[in-house]
Amino acid sequence: MPESKNTFYKIVSDYYDKDVDFGFENKAENNLLLDKIRNDFRAITIKYPFRKVLEIGCGPGFDVAWFAEEFPESEVTGIDISGKMIALAEQRITHRKLKNAKAIVLDERGLSETFQPGEFDLIYVYFGALNTVSDLSKSAKDIYKLLRPGGHAVLTFVNKWYLREMFVQALKLNFKVAFSRLKKDWGGYSPNRHLPSRCYSPGQVFDSFSDFKLLDKKGYSIFYPAWYNPHKLKGKEQKGQKLWDKDQRLQHSSLWSKGEYTLFVFRKS
Repeated sequence: MPESKNTFYKIVSDYYDKDVDFGFENKAENNLLLDKIRNDFRAITIKYPFRKVLEIGCGPGFDVAWFAEEFPESEVTGIDISGKMIALAEQRITHRKLKNAKAIVLDERGLSETFQPGEFDLIYVYFGALNTVSDLSKSAKDIYKLLRPGGHAVLTFVNKWYLREMFVQALKLNFKVAFSRLKKDWGGYSPNRHLPSRCYSPGQVFDSFSDFKLLDKKGYSIFYPAWYNPHKLKGKEQKGQKLWDKDQRLQHSSLWSKGEYTLFVFRKS
């Protein structure tokens, strides 16, 4: 493994370890925007049959625990590059006495060595963990290998073409932020810390996952505020619902792919 790639993953790991130190878990649990988007991810995911589930980029284990509780007959495994995130996930699993869930420190480089081909019915990625892999096409092949025939992958990505953010930041003359997603190295959300990452357009996702059959797609936060702006809807639930409903109406237009996140459902042929 080239030293540059090892350095890449070390920086990603340290970045998310630092998120834990900054109180990520508590902030996420109390973010109503994040919660609404997450619940929609889940509602789409559970449309598809599963027994053995893998989450890539599980963070503090919110979704690993949720799937394990809601579907006690399933086996749920979460992986994350951050040791501190996995420690939080393990605490959550232990506290809730979930015998059908586990969380391990692992990044996508170790998928093929850790799990068996065709081991999972369902693999999901919420909130863009695949934006921080060094080679998306290779990750797509690994996911394909780990799914059983007919298995499903529900994958979300930080979107390259977030038009609302580009427009707002350009009006503020903050051109560096406005067009940062178009660069090969995006840098992440923090203005003070750099995350080796890349934003993907739907076309780039389709190319990387061309071995799969596309079943569904959806865009998020086209007009509804992005999860990192919870203050924008504080005490404005009615306005938030109207913006959410507006996003739903845009799913069959060309604007579906111009929000903060994109979601894709793929099936292994």
